[in-house]
Amino acid sequence: MSASSASPPIAAASLAALMWETPVLCDAEAAKIKLGYALESLDLADRARVDAMLATYPRARDALLGVSESSPFLHDLIRTDPRRLLRALEVAPAAHIAALTETCRQAVAHAADEAQAMTALRQMRAEAALTIALADIGGAMDLVQVTRALTDVADTALSAALDFLLAEAVAAGKLLPPDTAHPAMGCGLAVIAMGKHGARELNYSSDVDLIVVYDRDVAPLAEGVEPSPFFVKITRALVRMLQERTGHGYVLRVDLRLRPDPGSTQVALSTAAALAYYEREGATWERAAYIKARPVAGDLAVGREFLSDLAPFVWRRVLDYRAIADVHAMKREIHAFRGHDVVAVEGHNVKLGRGGIREVEFFVQTQQLIAGGRDPNLRSSRTLEALDALVRDFWIAGAVRDELAEAYIFLRRVEHRIQMVADAQTHTLPEQTDALGAFARFMGYQTRDAFAAALVERLKRVQHHYAQLFEDSPPPAVLDGQLLFPPDHDDRQTLAVLGRLGFRDPPAASTVVRGWMAGRHRVLRSDVARGQLASIAPLLLEQLSRGGDPDGALIAADNFFAELSGGHLMHALQRHPDLVRLLATILTVAPRLGETLARRPSLLDALLDPAFFNKLPDQASLEQHLEILLDTAESDEEQLDRARRFRQEQHVLIGVRIASGTLPAARAGEAYARLAEVIIRALHARVWARFQEAHGTIAGAETAVLSMGKLGSREMTAGSDLDLIVLYDFDPDADPASDGPRPLHGAQYFARFTQRLVTALTSLTNAGKLYDVDLRLRPSGRSGPVATRLRSFENYQRDEAWTWEHMALTRARVISAHPDFCHRVEGVIRDVLARPRDPRRIAGDILDMRGAIAAEKGESDRWNLKHALGGQVDVEFLAQYLVLVHAADHPQIVDTATARIIAVAGELHLLPAEDIHLLANACRLYQDLTQVLRLALDTHFLPAEASPALKALLARAGEMPDFTTLDAHLRDTQDRVREIFTRVLEQAAA
Repeated sequence: MSASSASPPIAAASLAALMWETPVLCDAEAAKIKLGYALESLDLADRARVDAMLATYPRARDALLGVSESSPFLHDLIRTDPRRLLRALEVAPAAHIAALTETCRQAVAHAADEAQAMTALRQMRAEAALTIALADIGGAMDLVQVTRALTDVADTALSAALDFLLAEAVAAGKLLPPDTAHPAMGCGLAVIAMGKHGARELNYSSDVDLIVVYDRDVAPLAEGVEPSPFFVKITRALVRMLQERTGHGYVLRVDLRLRPDPGSTQVALSTAAALAYYEREGATWERAAYIKARPVAGDLAVGREFLSDLAPFVWRRVLDYRAIADVHAMKREIHAFRGHDVVAVEGHNVKLGRGGIREVEFFVQTQQLIAGGRDPNLRSSRTLEALDALVRDFWIAGAVRDELAEAYIFLRRVEHRIQMVADAQTHTLPEQTDALGAFARFMGYQTRDAFAAALVERLKRVQHHYAQLFEDSPPPAVLDGQLLFPPDHDDRQTLAVLGRLGFRDPPAASTVVRGWMAGRHRVLRSDVARGQLASIAPLLLEQLSRGGDPDGALIAADNFFAELSGGHLMHALQRHPDLVRLLATILTVAPRLGETLARRPSLLDALLDPAFFNKLPDQASLEQHLEILLDTAESDEEQLDRARRFRQEQHVLIGVRIASGTLPAARAGEAYARLAEVIIRALHARVWARFQEAHGTIAGAETAVLSMGKLGSREMTAGSDLDLIVLYDFDPDADPASDGPRPLHGAQYFARFTQRLVTALTSLTNAGKLYDVDLRLRPSGRSGPVATRLRSFENYQRDEAWTWEHMALTRARVISAHPDFCHRVEGVIRDVLARPRDPRRIAGDILDMRGAIAAEKGESDRWNLKHALGGQVDVEFLAQYLVLVHAADHPQIVDTATARIIAVAGELHLLPAEDIHLLANACRLYQDLTQVLRLALDTHFLPAEASPALKALLARAGEMPDFTTLDAHLRDTQDRVREIFTRVLEQAAA
């Protein structure tokens, strides 16, 4: 790393002097020009002060150049108010943060109105964000100091805003506190910080997780003021003051979904109701969450008493076996399997991914939950302090603590640097190698490979210690003793074990397994296969029981063995316990995928390859693999069979990655689309060659396959069909008849070719079918020719196409064509989309179309993610509206992916920042959940009938702690999306 071998200064008075680490610059001259532009509004005296300081402290200068080159967010903070940079550099960072928070507290307390208070809060946040980031980048603050400073800013914002609202309530005569000068004291309302905020470990761009409680017996409310409506209104106003984006930005993104049963409770709830919930049905994850809980605003005495009353729930002196099982289940929720220690770097999530921050935190919290009730020394909320406590009380070795602590500090710095780029709450490294190289330089590494080596070393170290966490633990007590499945009766002890595992009908479960042992299914008829099954049955049953519906999972396993066509799988299962766990996860979460594996058990072989958990194969490797398969086929029919098997294998591997948690659902759409493109290109080339052999050529003949819909936007799912348009052209001066043994004329030639291509993609062979293909988005739909000449396509799009056809065109992407013809087609699409349009007409057409879809499909079922009110269609239609009405002035908004359109719209300020943030999150949420549902089910999702395992997988995909919280979050998101959709389009249409 640049400058990392040097030692930080022993003493210095200012941030500029304290900075001793710097990013590595790619283009120093360009960065200097960019920084100069950012500082150009400074007056001459201030600019001279900055120049003198940077000349005196060259490390500070280089750090600022690195910021200008690598962080649009920080650069913008400097550009919008360069004096805040001067103020930050001239003072020690801790002192500056202390002054900022105190100034803000006073400004909010004396604000004339809410708008003035909100401005003061946002100004504090912006200057603190710049100061803390520069201190972090320059090494002037260590991790503990950085996270404490971020937490101090959040605490100040929360308490100052709440005090302002409480003072307003006092002035209105609704709140009668003991001391009107300090309305929070004795007010009865407490704000509890959870997670990293509660532990004073906030990350750079973190949401704050809060639980708001009130004690109705303490609250000094005026006569006639009901506690619940009053405190709910205060809480909503608090969230608005902090979260609403104004011209000065925002302060904090607030998340209230960790409260009890968020789908049915108010945003503020009484302490009595909260305690009753935790006593009645509190989950292990909620116990873990409260390890870090801390009162931060309002009536701190009420908050402390609430947490004290909750302590027996969190810190149990006796841990029963169910709690141990819950700890194991929580452990597996992060990732399901050990034994595959290859870690991809591009696209890796340093928080939730393998070997990431969450595993260090979980390593600590798991042992705190197990032993903290008996050992109060282990109850620290801070991760590094808790690691020290585990060493002091002999729970872990000092060397383990040292390795985990060093890795944790490294990973948190990476996390912060990721978030500094664009002030986004993300933990994912860039997916493209070039972008990762740029990020590596921002981290202070010369190359991508140097950074990757440092990262992987830490990830593997964490992964190793995390995997060993329960290595020496005895098996669950429910499996003590031998499970017996005699052919003619049920074993009493076995029935008892099955009952303790959670099977609702142990005799029925025993009957199923006894049938396996009796060879009821073809694959189990040999003595060897039954012996192998007997050795894995206890582990399989225990794993099947963990999904929340053991009986349903056992039925899925029975169907799997009934369909299984090859016996070698039993040997693999016996030798690889991780494969048993993986199979149980698939059968529990995605039985549809299990059916595919049963029919093609050889697909499971690929899962034993350590490279399986590496990054997904890229386009080049897929193309190389498929080309070899097709080129070595002995006939056209065998080529089609091999293409189908290739597609099935890759689909299964993508699906298993989703089900096992090793592939974020957000990236699955790109993986499915990449696979489809590779197959289409390979078949396009081969069908074209065979077609020309039979029918000859036409001079200048070119064909292009245009992808639309989900393939065009790279948002495919396991069940997506292909929306395609085939375009062609040929030399206008040439003979339009082909020159082969069976000549065809002009349009007929290209129509016949298109039919051949569609047949290659859709026909059912011995190996199944590749895809369903839909050509209805071509000009004139079903009534138009199946292939369209480029000139006709251009004329149609320019003169005849409806608004909905131009909306569909926003997703058009050429996926197979000669490069020159590809450029021509792309030019036509670009020109059509860039035409000026009447926003009023476009908005009106979209509103009419959305109403027609709602009338046909309905919009009341929120788990119909596509068509629900405020669902996926609303987000996509909004994005397409933005493209059609703004592409003429802002061509950079033209993109096929909904998420990228929304991001560019934010950069162009086409919608309020708060709308952009909400739409981007909604787009990601809908796509993530859709991936899981399409993988797991071939019917509509009904929450009341879904297995707990599927609900848990959905919660994980939605980054929520449980399904109830996810359901509430989905409803809230859809309501807010519909509000934006209606507001934007109705205003435009008016």
